[in-house]
Amino acid sequence: MARIAIFEVEEWERETFADLARAHDVVFREETLEAGNAGEAAGAEVLSTFIYSRLTREVLEPFENLKLIATRSTGFDHVDLDTCEERGIQVANVPSYGENTVAEHVFALLGAISHNIVAAADRTRRGDFSHEGLQGFDLKGRTLGVVGTGHIGRWAARIARGYGMEVLAFDVKPDEEAAREIGFAYVAMDELLARSDVVTLHVPGSEKTKHLISRDEFAKMKDGSVLINTARGPVVDVDALLHALASGKLRAAGLDVLPQEPVVREEAELLRTYFRKEHKLDTLLADHILLRLSNVVITPHTAFDTKEAVQRILDTTHDNIAGFLEGEPRNVVNG
Repeated sequence: MARIAIFEVEEWERETFADLARAHDVVFREETLEAGNAGEAAGAEVLSTFIYSRLTREVLEPFENLKLIATRSTGFDHVDLDTCEERGIQVANVPSYGENTVAEHVFALLGAISHNIVAAADRTRRGDFSHEGLQGFDLKGRTLGVVGTGHIGRWAARIARGYGMEVLAFDVKPDEEAAREIGFAYVAMDELLARSDVVTLHVPGSEKTKHLISRDEFAKMKDGSVLINTARGPVVDVDALLHALASGKLRAAGLDVLPQEPVVREEAELLRTYFRKEHKLDTLLADHILLRLSNVVITPHTAFDTKEAVQRILDTTHDNIAGFLEGEPRNVVNG
């Protein structure tokens, strides 16, 4: 019998792991895993969390018996892989669960921007039916630049073609077969930025992609273009983003992620952060400014969050844990 600890799990999600709970000692917790509550499940051999639990060396230290981390996400930048390698801990992810889900959210953000949906809805709710300042723009005939053509990026390209958009793409590993099938063209990054009316980001979070879009990249973009980011917050230099918005280089931005997102989620955390010095206060301030700009539409990292996509995440995580316990590890990302 193995001890399994599953954090950040809602009541209805537990049913997916019912068979594991019958055969093993499973601990369910709704809260994120932090150093302060790690002791409650320290004996676990298997640990599963979502992305808001930052699995640092300090947090993992009490888990002396840990053999598997099954993250309920595609990205694993919240896991300290160096510590896992030192201790022989396998890390398994969910390679694909929401390509259509996240891509649909891209166009929800883009539609909200192109038709001024947020301002129009707020105005109408107040009983004001005037059109002044609400004129939008068509997506048909515009050019979408897709940075990263994995599962989500390719689905975004499919949707864009349905809107009648031209699609350009950049990826370090081009998939020419997908380009022919869907109807998009690979170009150099600089050309994509210069020609695209809308740029949407679909790259993983890592040191290589940190600030992939910064001042130099914004300078190369079309005047009055739109940026959509449903990938990871640090992919975009938030200070450069504010400058691009203030200067008019960008017409608008649609964001489902922010660099200091886990901290911004709790306003009270801002003051505590000042004393801990664990986060950059200038980045936190920039995040808060973005939340208040009328030409920025921000959602709280919910692009993935549909009933169907979450169930796919749970099913794959269940299979990752079950496979590991049966001696057949699946979707292992660290060797």
